[in-house]
Amino acid sequence: MSHDSNQSAEAAGTAPRALPGHIAAALAGAGGAGDSAGQPWAGRNLSGDAARIHNFEDDDGTADAGYVAAVAALLAGTGTEAGVVASLATARVFVPVVAQLAEESEGVEGLHADKQADMSLVTLKAPDGRTAMPVFTSAAALEAWHPQARPVAVYAARAALSAVSEGAQLLVVDPGSEVTFVVRRPAMWSLAQQRDWTPSYLDGELESALNSLAGTHPAVRRLEVRPGSGVASRVADGSTMSGGGPGPELRVVLYLEDGLDAAAIQDLVSGLNGRWAQNELFAERVDSIEVSLQRAAQ
Repeated sequence: MSHDSNQSAEAAGTAPRALPGHIAAALAGAGGAGDSAGQPWAGRNLSGDAARIHNFEDDDGTADAGYVAAVAALLAGTGTEAGVVASLATARVFVPVVAQLAEESEGVEGLHADKQADMSLVTLKAPDGRTAMPVFTSAAALEAWHPQARPVAVYAARAALSAVSEGAQLLVVDPGSEVTFVVRRPAMWSLAQQRDWTPSYLDGELESALNSLAGTHPAVRRLEVRPGSGVASRVADGSTMSGGGPGPELRVVLYLEDGLDAAAIQDLVSGLNGRWAQNELFAERVDSIEVSLQRAAQ
């Protein structure tokens, strides 16, 4: 018996997960009239070098060396995606902002003219419909992606905080570049709080909690957690990187007793999914899952 079932909180049609209280509290004053660094847009010169070096006067616009090294290690098979996220904790990134017409006035001979333009953060839609915020490790990467966007330099932790305030579930580092790394929701929340992040598939506390919840079903003999099929990502040259993918992030393997029919299996998996979704630890640490069913060894 072998069966796979994929589920994402957003893709499954449920409401996006509510923010934990400590994250919601951290968002006070973030976003809105200010940028990711908490600086107001009003009166800002967002053209040329004035934007690029904002708050980073000695910044040459190149990618953070620690991030570059962490990605290189991941590509070489000697690093981890947790290491890449950890490198972002102290890295400067560029957030793209674009002009958005807020009010229009009628000019000479009926021609319309811009009366007021606001600067807006850029967000994207991921293939599964979730909102993602792009950030770039270098000014050149941002310009290649969107020449009209203005780069605002911020620490990645601030960018993650702003992404959460914008309702984004993913932070996408260097979209369209040779290496694109997706910071999934639990890692993004940890980055916003400047806390260490442990991937769900390596989280022993989470595995114990899932086993405890599954233990109430006699048909489940044991449970294992493994990296999901969406953890890996593909780089521009076609090679695979063992991290930075958008998900599914976690594979839960259920070893079941023999003899269950399709209806019983469906009821069991549905019941477990419901219990997991109501568990606070699961809700905070798991971005998206796929469930694999296996026959328990006799």
